[in-house]
Amino acid sequence: MKKNVVIGFLGPTLDQGQGESRWKKWRPTVSAVSQDEIQVDRFELIYQQKYAQLLETVSTDIQEVSPQTQVVPHVIEFKDPWDFEEMFTKLHDFAAAYKFNPENENYLINITTGTHVAQICLFLLAESKYIPGKLYQLGTDHENRAKGTARIIDLDLTKYDPIMSRFEQAKRESHQLLKAGVPTKNKDFNQLIEKIEVVANRSKDPLLLMGKTGVGKTELARRIYQLKHQKRQFNGRFVEVNCATLKGDSAMTTLFGHKKGAFTGAQKDRQGLLKEADGGLLFLDEIGELGPDEQAMLLKAIEDKRFLPMGSDKEVDSDFQLIAGTNRDLRLLVEQGRFRDDLFNRINLWTFELPNLSNRREDIEPNIDYELQKYSKRNGKKLTFSKEGLITFLNFAKSPKAKWFGNFRDLNATITRMGTLSNSGRISKKDVEAEILNLETMWKQSGTAQFSLLEQILGKDKIANIDLFDRFQLLAVLEVCARSKSISEAGRELFAASRVIKKSANDTDRLKKYLAKFGVSPEQALISGNN
Repeated sequence: MKKNVVIGFLGPTLDQGQGESRWKKWRPTVSAVSQDEIQVDRFELIYQQKYAQLLETVSTDIQEVSPQTQVVPHVIEFKDPWDFEEMFTKLHDFAAAYKFNPENENYLINITTGTHVAQICLFLLAESKYIPGKLYQLGTDHENRAKGTARIIDLDLTKYDPIMSRFEQAKRESHQLLKAGVPTKNKDFNQLIEKIEVVANRSKDPLLLMGKTGVGKTELARRIYQLKHQKRQFNGRFVEVNCATLKGDSAMTTLFGHKKGAFTGAQKDRQGLLKEADGGLLFLDEIGELGPDEQAMLLKAIEDKRFLPMGSDKEVDSDFQLIAGTNRDLRLLVEQGRFRDDLFNRINLWTFELPNLSNRREDIEPNIDYELQKYSKRNGKKLTFSKEGLITFLNFAKSPKAKWFGNFRDLNATITRMGTLSNSGRISKKDVEAEILNLETMWKQSGTAQFSLLEQILGKDKIANIDLFDRFQLLAVLEVCARSKSISEAGRELFAASRVIKKSANDTDRLKKYLAKFGVSPEQALISGNN
């Protein structure tokens, strides 16, 4: 059977008492060993040397009340027992030096004696498990004043069903917020949201959201902000910008601001988006589009919380959390030298890839309900499906015929079109059939448009004789060539992996030979993006 060990302070005020009258007085330290339900085998009693006489009296009284209790005194001197830093440091040192034996002993931490600061420090040490015990709270009792009452408080919240139920409810509410209230069914997506919720609540480090256009990166970033703002983790704004829209000098001033007169046309100071996000969240969508100078400045701002506006010789402070979004492979951009590896490593701590809608077809139906609600709220009138219309649309939307190239943007646009053309806010089967034809045409054009570049270079007759597999491969090669300055640069990107394991490699020659198989010259490949 485990022994019970009490750890606590000698109370210079509450434990005082002289003569026989002291036995009629409630003294917490003596009360701690007087409980019928709790046998105390050892009392680790903390005191200051100036209270040595009181220690002797209380120790004698403990022996009279509970002969089996061993009193072990510990002298800890405090210059100011109300100084939190001093109190916590010395109690922490005491706990660190104490040889706890939780397998054979139960530890009860008396939080009744000592200053309020001492009691708080003991609570914190127990809550953080530096002292592996439960709280021991003593109180007075009108019927048996000297003995008093005692209550053991276990800080392990998993043992309290109502509290855990409250936490679970709060957790569910957080998940629903991150999912905009949509009851999603996709297992992988739900697990992803659960992990994002944990990280968002516990971390202020950058988050990286990856995924194709339209998968909901911006909406998720906004809901992460709402979640943290509700929990008082932010007092600043949600600031967003698509980095693809930032070009030239405007990129630097938009992000970091400028001083009046920094350049022609700078007629007044501008604080920039990073400063606007101070105390809040900055969402940089398509971060891979940032130029090298902006990347360098951003890295410093993330790490130091400081940056230098254009034309200023004084740094500006801004404490924001960054969420970055991208639909590109940043690792590949790093290999190509188009994205800083140190910035990538800094924002790659927490990376989450959002799945395409086509990979979450079981979530299409609840998201249709969500889009109907959005449409109704936006237009001030209720929008619904007829029974036949909904069945027809769901059968199509969940089938392989539905490509959903634009992900949720496609779904949103589809509901908007059907809602606008429907009569009396009710989408009929006829409305759905018309929209399905529209979508099939649109997606067919999107698919065939990919090969328009090949047709321009090779002509329709040659394209017809090339397998679909080779068309996609050739198109990908031409897209790399189109954004490269030379065939050698394109070759380095295309053969980056194999070049590492080859003793010698001629990427330019390999690329020229590949293009020649299809009758494409290096010159045609390099200017293909402008055709």
